[in-house]
Amino acid sequence: MMDFSFTSEQETLRAHLQALLDEVCPAQYAERCDREAHPPREAYDALAKHGWFGLILPVEYGGTGGSPIELAILLEEAGRHFEELAMWLFRTLTYGGYAVMLHGSREQKEALLPKVVRGELSFCFGLTEPQAGSDAAALATTAAAVDRGYVINGQKVFTSGMDISDYCLLVTRTSTGEKKQQGITNFLVDTKLPGIEIRKIETLGQRAIGTTQVFYTDVKVPASAVLGQVDYGWDAVDSYLWYERLCLSAARTGAAAAAFEYALDYAKTRKQFGRPIGQFQAISHKLADMKVMLDVSRMLVYRFAWLMSQGKATRHDAAVVKLYTGETYKTVSDLGLQILGGYGYCMEFPMQRFFRDSRLATIGAGTSEIQRNIIARGLGL
Repeated sequence: MMDFSFTSEQETLRAHLQALLDEVCPAQYAERCDREAHPPREAYDALAKHGWFGLILPVEYGGTGGSPIELAILLEEAGRHFEELAMWLFRTLTYGGYAVMLHGSREQKEALLPKVVRGELSFCFGLTEPQAGSDAAALATTAAAVDRGYVINGQKVFTSGMDISDYCLLVTRTSTGEKKQQGITNFLVDTKLPGIEIRKIETLGQRAIGTTQVFYTDVKVPASAVLGQVDYGWDAVDSYLWYERLCLSAARTGAAAAAFEYALDYAKTRKQFGRPIGQFQAISHKLADMKVMLDVSRMLVYRFAWLMSQGKATRHDAAVVKLYTGETYKTVSDLGLQILGGYGYCMEFPMQRFFRDSRLATIGAGTSEIQRNIIARGLGL
């Protein structure tokens, strides 16, 4: 039996988080970060100062041992205030905290996890390559074994946050096997190592942090940089992507809620033909559809979080929540812009940011088409 009610502790956690984010990440701050391409470091550091980076990490490393449900609450509220803050937060929690907690050696855990908890380290994820997007396991970046370490060569693209991160969880090929998923090894790579060249990619949205392409030329890393087992890293990547699905879906549900609330407020106050435009059926039906999509998104997020906490989540569940919440964010933002009309098209109003940022939701981290393929296979098709 699934119980979707929050405990009193979870309600308190949400209230404290909302109050903090209202203070350190108001709407004007998010708008400035987007306009100036300024990473939301002040808000990121404030979350670290108040202990939020230790939410899902073990108590022995300074964390609080929270569940996926608490993680969803954190990402939903961060996304409601500023999606890119939530994205930065999720990358560090997933590819730093969770990945090291799950597959790190004792030495890696002791060296890195306390620093993650204190907010002293940030992480990004290097998987996608120019010729390996949806077919992610077809990656060609190599890590060749040398004396006491490895030498990495190759190119990654869409490594978001590489230029502001301390470590990249880098997915490489260390050998070849019968299947392309074989021979893959993950490394925790110091982003400042010689041989790494980072180039910023100009994008439609997500401009505060943005994304990068990264070139690795004879980058030497020690053997201690390996995360998990050599040649058996693909299953580990798969497990990280489950947390990615939860975090992205929660953050985008929060962002979609913010877009909806802005459009609803506008529809109640903007008057044409002698009455608020929200009283016209053409507008009210849009808002009704947006509300339904948001309610379903939120239910799917916390259903998936509950399933994860019970060890019952499936690949099918992950695809469903990622697909629906991404499509909802895109649709809600598009309808919101339509409700604002000409003002929605103006850069001084935040709806255009929701519209631009939401377009990535059905493309990045697994396209909607790939999610539908996964769901269809789960149906035996």
